[in-house]
Formats: sequence, C-alpha cells, structure tokens
Amino acid sequence: MNRGVEIRELKKNFTLTRWTGFHRTVSEVVAVDGISMVVPQGQAVAFIGPNGAGKSTTIKMLTGILHPTSGNVSVLGFTPWRDRRRLAHCIGAVFGQRSQLWYHLPARDTFELLSRVYGLERSEFIRTRDVLIERFNLGPFMDTPVRKLSLGQRMRAEVAASLLHRPRVLFLDEPTIGLDVIARQLLRDLICEWNRNDGTTLFLTSHDAGDIEHVAQRVVVINHGHVVVDDNVAAVRRKYLGAKILRVQFHGAPRSMKLAGVTMLQESGYEWKLQIDTAIVPVRVVTAAVLDAGSVADIAVEDPPLEEVIARIYSESRREVPI
Repeated sequence: MNRGVEIRELKKNFTLTRWTGFHRTVSEVVAVDGISMVVPQGQAVAFIGPNGAGKSTTIKMLTGILHPTSGNVSVLGFTPWRDRRRLAHCIGAVFGQRSQLWYHLPARDTFELLSRVYGLERSEFIRTRDVLIERFNLGPFMDTPVRKLSLGQRMRAEVAASLLHRPRVLFLDEPTIGLDVIARQLLRDLICEWNRNDGTTLFLTSHDAGDIEHVAQRVVVINHGHVVVDDNVAAVRRKYLGAKILRVQFHGAPRSMKLAGVTMLQESGYEWKLQIDTAIVPVRVVTAAVLDAGSVADIAVEDPPLEEVIARIYSESRREVPI
C-alpha cells in the first residue's frame, strides 16, 4: 500500500458547557472542519498553523486518541480510533515537551523496555538499536541518566527511541523546540536521513521555518480547521519564505550601505538587522557588501518568524476561508 495517511472530510466538534450561577450555557466549537489530504508513504509533510488552528486535534485523531465527529481516516490501512492497538505498532510519535524516556534511567534501559513493549525479536532489536546509536551518535551518553543529558542529547535519544520498532509513519510535534542552532540542524539532518533511507512517512508540526525548509517536502497550512495551503516546499519557499534576516555586529562604526532588495530593520551602534528579499538579491551578495562596510565581529542569517509567514499566507488566502 503506497498511501501512508489518507484523510477525507475530517471534522471534530467539541461541546463546551459554561455555568453562570445556576444557568447553564451549552455551545459547540468546531476544531477541525472538513480536512482532506493524502500523504503517500515515505513523504515528509509539515503541518502548520497557529495555536488553535486544529493541528493537535487532527494529530490526535490520526493516532487514535480522539474520535472524529465525522469523516474518514486511514493510516497504513487502519482506522486509528478502531484499530489503535495494532496501529501503535506501526507508528511512532515524538512530542517536544513530553518525554518517553525514563527520567532517572539511562536511555539504554528505556530502549530495552520499549523492545518488550513492542514485542521486538531480540536480534532485530539489537541490530536496529545499534544502527540508531551509530547514526544518532548516542554512544557517549547511552548509559547516562536522562536527567543529566542536555536538551539536544535528549531529543536525539527521543527520536531514536521512537524509531526502535521501525514505524512506517512518524509524528513529530515540535521536535526541535528549545534546541540551539547546532543541535537543531543536527536533529533535522538525522530525521531527513532516516526518512530517506528507511522510507518512513513524516508528519511534522513546528513553529520553526527552518524545520519546514530542511525536513519537509510538502507544506499543509490550516486555519480555523480548514486547509488554506497545500503545496510542495519549493513552491511555498518561493512564494512565502523569500525573505531572510541578517544580523551583524561590527567592531567599529560601519559605513552606510544601500542595496536593492535590502531593508534596514534596526540600526543601533555597531549592530545591524537587515531584511533580505532573496528574489531580488542573493544572501551571499548582501553578506559581501556587509563585509565591505566594516570590520565584522559576528554575522548570522535567520529565517523570518514563522508567525509572520503564516500571517502572510492567511492574508493572501482570506477570501478562500469561510468567516
């Protein structure tokens, strides 16, 4: 079967009850309103939107935690809320702020426990575990209690733990949250490598534009429970991620610089914050001009906040979204 995830007209309503004195008011909130999409096996999809857009509710239905109000879902041929036990052996999940690793035990012990939870054949478990330890460079801290690991080390172990039973679909909810730049990029590279080599379908939620650009092949944006954008990353990058932020610190006062496609967002003492329209001028051209403007102490290229990108997507899609 080549379809990893198939969603047809998925809806979820919640009933809210409020009491004012002895008076009860019952209202219905629509969290997910008719989402439809097909994710082929092996594809990496970024599923994004602001808080309250319906992302978490959708993922809970895809993993069988919630029952939908209406609509159909197939994950690897299973209906999640009916076949949750069997589906659990075929999917993995990583939640950036919730750990599946035992806090006071080393990761090696949690890996052993998970092998028994999933009923893994011993020799196959050892082979997979050793591959994960090598690829994710877990060896130096496999026997260190999880409470003593850095956040970057813990997240690498979290993702590796979710892959022990070789799931065919992996749900990643904010996997890089709180990580520094180097740890974030390392984890992205490892996730991409596993997706490429093992053919694992990735379902990623993130508030980091870099996660989307580096991990996903496709972007699905939702608003008020509706899909407002569903396109490949290259197309979304061209249309919505064409800006970069350049932060520069100089040793001394820099010379002024004017360049088409570059906007000065902030100029304070020996520091600049520039916005670059990459459709007009490449980052390398701007970087060269900055280096000519003065003696540079530090320079960093950043993605614009994803909230700004989503706001732009919503503003351009507003007429297509029911009010």
